[in-house]
Amino acid sequence: MAQTRYAFIKSQWYSEIVDRSLEGFLDLISSDVVDVYNAPSAFELPLLAQDLARTGNYGTITCAAFIVDGGSYRQQHMAHVVLDGLMRVGLDTGIPVLSIAMVPHQFQATKHDEEIYSIRFEEKGREAAQTALMIPKVREEIVRTSKS
Repeated sequence: MAQTRYAFIKSQWYSEIVDRSLEGFLDLISSDVVDVYNAPSAFELPLLAQDLARTGNYGTITCAAFIVDGGSYRQQHMAHVVLDGLMRVGLDTGIPVLSIAMVPHQFQATKHDEEIYSIRFEEKGREAAQTALMIPKVREEIVRTSKS
């Protein structure tokens, strides 16, 4: 059986914070089986996830973004659009698309806030890796029990 590969796409907005999610992910899944891609912002994540899902090369695709008020859009609306797009990619392709998206109500670009969110992103990266490892097992169980 071939080794499962994982795709990890990270938004470059606040990359110093978002990159910590990849660090957490790699705590549990070897970098040898993870292909990393950079997206300009959260908005492009669904399209890139769809492109990667269609290759058939990945067991899961994880997308990470920090969606803060950018002044030109409402962050809650942007988060909804991005998450809806990611869910649709997963349902349309059958490839699980995981999201590490944080949408803080109040974020200030201060050292204190950046440290807090960096730690949270690293934790969320580990949680996403746990999910990426668990999903194939659950799906196999569903297939097994449906044949009984």
